[in-house]
Amino acid sequence: MEIIEAPAVAALPERHYAGIRAVTPFKGMFGVRDQLMKDLRARFDQGDTFFRLHVIDMAGEMHIEVGVVTGAAVKPDGRVLPGVLPAGDYATMTYVGHGRRANRTLLEWIRGNDLTMDCVPDPAGDRFGCRYELYRTDPRTEPMKTRWRTQLAILLDR
Repeated sequence: MEIIEAPAVAALPERHYAGIRAVTPFKGMFGVRDQLMKDLRARFDQGDTFFRLHVIDMAGEMHIEVGVVTGAAVKPDGRVLPGVLPAGDYATMTYVGHGRRANRTLLEWIRGNDLTMDCVPDPAGDRFGCRYELYRTDPRTEPMKTRWRTQLAILLDR
């Protein structure tokens, strides 16, 4: 893994998006993500694509969403629903390479700096206020995921 932008705290603005949610086991989750990306990109050709983790239970089900940042709120249309990435202070890091190592690096940095994530325990797993991977590389032009420039972002407690 290559770190492009070191872990830091960044104040990010509110951003509207169009997204498709799913619940899936961790094993096979990235195949579901890839299909949702294709489905969403068939409707939205512009905007940054991201993969949001609403609830994490790596031994059970993951509540995920794939979204495309839009300039304004969108109207619901079948599986495509409007959403908002909330404004706030986020722990961020941008990397190229393997996502599990990158996520571990950012989580260790958060703990090492005595920061608190906006995350609460839930019967379904760890429920995050906002945690996502924003793809700075267009997956339609670079099929190798390990070459994608990816920004991790985890909303911090206020």
